[in-house]
Amino acid sequence: MAILDTLRNAWSTKSIRNKIIFTLLMLLIFRIGAHIPVPFINREALQQMFEGEGAATMMSFLNTFSGGALKNFSVFALSIIPYVTSSIIMNLLTVVIPSLGRLAKEGEDGRRKITQYTRYGTIILGFVQGMGMTVGLMRPYLVVPEGALMIPTFFLIALVLTAGTAFLMWLGEQITEKGIGNGISLIIFAGIVAGIPDAVKTIVPDVLSGAIAWYQALSILVIGTILIAGVVFVQEGQRKIPVQYAKRVVGRKVYGGQSTHIPLKVNQAGVIPLIFGFSIMNFPMIIGTWFPQGSAVNNFIGTWLTMDAKFEAIPFLIFFALLIVFFTYFYTGITFNPVDVADNLKKNGGFIPGIRPGRPTSDYLSKILTRVTLAGGVFLAAIALLPMLIQVITGIKNAQIGGTSLLIVVSVALDTMKQLESQLLQRNYSGFIK
Repeated sequence: MAILDTLRNAWSTKSIRNKIIFTLLMLLIFRIGAHIPVPFINREALQQMFEGEGAATMMSFLNTFSGGALKNFSVFALSIIPYVTSSIIMNLLTVVIPSLGRLAKEGEDGRRKITQYTRYGTIILGFVQGMGMTVGLMRPYLVVPEGALMIPTFFLIALVLTAGTAFLMWLGEQITEKGIGNGISLIIFAGIVAGIPDAVKTIVPDVLSGAIAWYQALSILVIGTILIAGVVFVQEGQRKIPVQYAKRVVGRKVYGGQSTHIPLKVNQAGVIPLIFGFSIMNFPMIIGTWFPQGSAVNNFIGTWLTMDAKFEAIPFLIFFALLIVFFTYFYTGITFNPVDVADNLKKNGGFIPGIRPGRPTSDYLSKILTRVTLAGGVFLAAIALLPMLIQVITGIKNAQIGGTSLLIVVSVALDTMKQLESQLLQRNYSGFIK
C-alpha cells in the first residue's frame, strides 16, 4: 500500500508527473527501436538460429539485456553493453593512472571530462563489437544485394549498430537528467521486463501439451517468489555503526550531543558488480562471433566458456563468481572511503563508542566493511549462478528466469521508488519553507 500511495502522490504532483511521463516516453522509444531491423538481414533464418540450443545458450544473456533486440538484430542489438564496458575501463584507469584519479576528484568539471572519455570509449567498443558480431555471428544471415561489396556492407551494419548504442547512451543520460531514476539502469530494466512475455509464451504451451509437468512450472514461480523476497531482504539489509557526537558550546548555544549511526549496506555496490562481471565474461562470446559456426575456436568457447548447467562450464562459472566478488569490493571501495568518513566524524566531533577518533576509527570501519562486503559479494555470485541451479531443479532448459535479471529488476524498482519518495519529500519541505 505504501508503494501505491507513493505512486499516487507522485502522479498528483505536476513536476514529478512530467518526469514520469518523460521517462516512459524515452523507454517507449527504446522499445520501438528494438524492433527496427538492421538492413541486409534475413530475419527468418536468424530466428531459426536463435531457436537452436547451442546458439540460444551462448547468446541468451546478451539477448536478455537487449530486450530481444539481438534476436531481432535491430539497431539496438548491442544494447548498452559497450557503454558499461567503457565505464568499467574508465573506473579501473582512474585507480591505475594518477592523472585520471586526480581528474575524478576535481568535482563536476572532472566528472564531466571522464564522462566524455567514457562516451568516446563507448563508440570505439561499439564499433569493434558491432563489426565482430556482423562478420562472425550474423554473416551467414546477411542478404547482400547483387553487385554490392561485402566489406562496405560490414562497415555499414557496424556503423548502424554503433549509432544505436550511442543513441541508447544519449537516451539514458536524458532519463537521468530530466526523468526519474538512473537512465542506463532503467534501459536494462525495460529490456529484461520486455522479455517476460516471451518467457511465458515459451513455457505455457509446453505445460498445456504435457511436455513440461505442472509441478515443474510451479517450482519456477516458487523459486522466483523466494528469490524476490531474498533480494529485497539483502538489498535493504544494513549494518548500523553507532555514532555519538560530543557536545560543543558555541557562544551561548550548545551543539551536538545526539546519537546517530552509519548505515553500511550488505550490498553496498548494488547491481554494478553483476553488470561489470557479465560485461567482462561476455568477451569470449564476442571473440567467438569472429569465427565461423562449427569452427574449433567457436566450439571451444561454446563448450568451456559459456554459462550453462554442464560439467565443462564449472571453471568458467567459478571464475565468474570470483570476478563478481572482486568487483563488489572494488566498487564498494570507490563509493565508501573509511578514511574520509573517519576524518569527517573527527572534524564534526563525532566518534564511535569504544573506538578512538582518527586512524582507529577508519581501521574499524574497514574491518566491518570487509566482512559485510564479503556477504554481499557471495550473495551476488549466488544470484548470478542461480539460472543453472533452476535448470537442475526444474528440469526446464529454457526457463529464462535468471537471478541476475530478477536482481536488476528488483534493485532498479527499489531505487526508482526511493527517488520518487525523495523528490516528494523534497517538494514538501520546499513548500513548507516557502
